[in-house]
Amino acid sequence: MKILVLAWEFPPRIVGGIARHVAELYPEVIKLGHEIHLITIEFSSTPRYEIVEGIHLYRCHVAHGNDFFHWVANMNDSMGCIGGKLLTKHGDFDLIHAHDWLVGDAAIALKNNFKIPIVATIHATEYGRYNGIHTANQHYIYGKEKLLTHEAWRIIVCSQYMRQEIQRVFQSPEDKLDVIYNGIRPEKKHHNFEQIKFRRRFANDQEKIVYYVGRMTYEKGISVLLNAAPKILSELANNVKFVIIGGGNTSHLKYQADYLGIAEQCYFTGFMSDTDLDKFQTIADCAVFPSLYEPFGIVALESFAARVPVVVSNTGGLSEVVQHNYTGIVTQANDVDSLTWGILEVLNNPAHSRYLVENAYKSIAKRFSWDDLAKQTIEVYNQVAKERSQVKW
Repeated sequence: MKILVLAWEFPPRIVGGIARHVAELYPEVIKLGHEIHLITIEFSSTPRYEIVEGIHLYRCHVAHGNDFFHWVANMNDSMGCIGGKLLTKHGDFDLIHAHDWLVGDAAIALKNNFKIPIVATIHATEYGRYNGIHTANQHYIYGKEKLLTHEAWRIIVCSQYMRQEIQRVFQSPEDKLDVIYNGIRPEKKHHNFEQIKFRRRFANDQEKIVYYVGRMTYEKGISVLLNAAPKILSELANNVKFVIIGGGNTSHLKYQADYLGIAEQCYFTGFMSDTDLDKFQTIADCAVFPSLYEPFGIVALESFAARVPVVVSNTGGLSEVVQHNYTGIVTQANDVDSLTWGILEVLNNPAHSRYLVENAYKSIAKRFSWDDLAKQTIEVYNQVAKERSQVKW
């Protein structure tokens, strides 16, 4: 099959989980004998066209807008232009795969102009992030998400939790939805490097490293982690360094750390390259993802692969990924005492932590292997192709 993919982020431009998802999935799809053309946006000095792990990659220029939504509209215009040229020149594409609402307008326009069905992966919803729709901007995004789910032939989500959310929020038919988990390549994690020297960039030798990596947004629950930190530090004689990794505005979190009197034990790294992150995760003592909303939690899989024990909240898809007391510790969402207990459970019990780590690593091959997830994705593509052949467009 020949697939046109639209995604607003792709490495080295990484905003959230979509970049890693598309970069890992499609090389495996190509290994199964399919052809992938992926349109994303330009980043720094990356070439406008190149082949990356078999993916025909097109990076489009996006004109600056008056605000974020204007910029998104310009991005869709640019993606639609490139997509239109590709479909005109090579009219044998089987379907369009759109990743989230941000590329929805371009995908829908190409679908209607060239009569090619859409498969949409919905990675998260605006309703879920904010526990409802409360503002004009949220209502706008909700409308775009709903339109894409309506226009898509099939919808892929990353967890059973998200299947239920899409049904509830957008009234999507149950038989239109497919659950395909995210995956991980454990071989990416580096273990052969000067670990002690690298570790000293972040903490003293006697300090345990507890880290969070991800976006600096409310729904990720970073403030809950900071609120848990004073008691953890008290129990462990201040021998803990909390490393917060990710770009974006951290001023409110730094203010919170200062207010709590833990600023010296917190290290906000800003954006960290994949190369350094792959190393960092292997030298940490505990990974913490205390999300208030989380469709899946691919960061937990990153920690599985790095053999670092994981503490998560029981929100969304995280409790599907992490099995409590078997592959990690699951705590109550937005509960400081529960999160404190979970982190101390890991730091104070090294033998149990090793047990969790080994089980988590083994679970990758059983549940989160990209080659298997690619096969599941192709099954969805084949279903769309079969149904399309049976109806008059």
